[in-house]
Order: sequence, then C-alpha cells, then structure tokens
Amino acid sequence: MADLVVTPRLTIPAGELEIAFARSGGPGGQNVNKVSSKVDLRWSPLTSEVLAEEDRALLLEKLKNRLTTEGVLIVTSTKTRDQIKNREDARAKLALILKAALDRPKPRKATKPSKGAKRRRIADKRHNAEKKTNRKVEL
Repeated sequence: MADLVVTPRLTIPAGELEIAFARSGGPGGQNVNKVSSKVDLRWSPLTSEVLAEEDRALLLEKLKNRLTTEGVLIVTSTKTRDQIKNREDARAKLALILKAALDRPKPRKATKPSKGAKRRRIADKRHNAEKKTNRKVEL
C-alpha cells in the first residue's frame, strides 16, 4: 500500500495505516457470503509521527465524535463488490475527512460601515418612523 497524500503539507505513511477486510452485509447473493470486500481503514492521530502538535490538537478536537476510545479513526467502505475499489474509496474518504478537519477558517477582519451606508440606514429609519406616525388615528 502506498503513502496517503492528504494535503501538500501532510502525507500519511503507509505504515501508520491499518487495513482489515470483512464480508459485506446486505444483498448480493452468493458473492456476499464468499468474498471479503468490506474495507476497514484505521489510523491513529494520537500516535502519528507526521502531525505537528497544533494539527494533532485540531484533529483530536474536530474528530472527537469519530474516534474510538483508544483514539483511532476508522473509515469503512462497502461501496462496491470489489475489494480494491473499496480500499481506494476508504483511502479517499480518510483524506477527505482529514482535509476538512485541518481546514482553518480565515480570520474575519473587522470593517466599518461607510458614511453613505450610515446615512441610508438613518434615512430608512426616519422614513419608517414617519410611515408609522401617519398610521395613527387622531381622535
């Protein structure tokens, strides 16, 4: 198995990935009872040597609901009846999960409204206030 390239900055060595095969459930006739096409791909961010500490902390925080009690991330694929295609699908799923978890949102820059925007807002407020005072019935 080859190394898994997640981002240009992060490549997981093949030695850190554990792969297991099992029989898929569901319909499929005799094939489902004979062939182990289900793929379980396991990777531990806790013990990974390629992660920087800040990336590890970010991953553990964002993926805390997906990790086992031992801190292992398990990705399963039963998409096809072919073990090799399921293996590639599981690797792609893992890469996608890690890419999404390592994505840091761009910090927001505080901006001020323009003078024209302030003027328009006040004018709209004044217009609405006049509209409501004109609705009042005088006795």
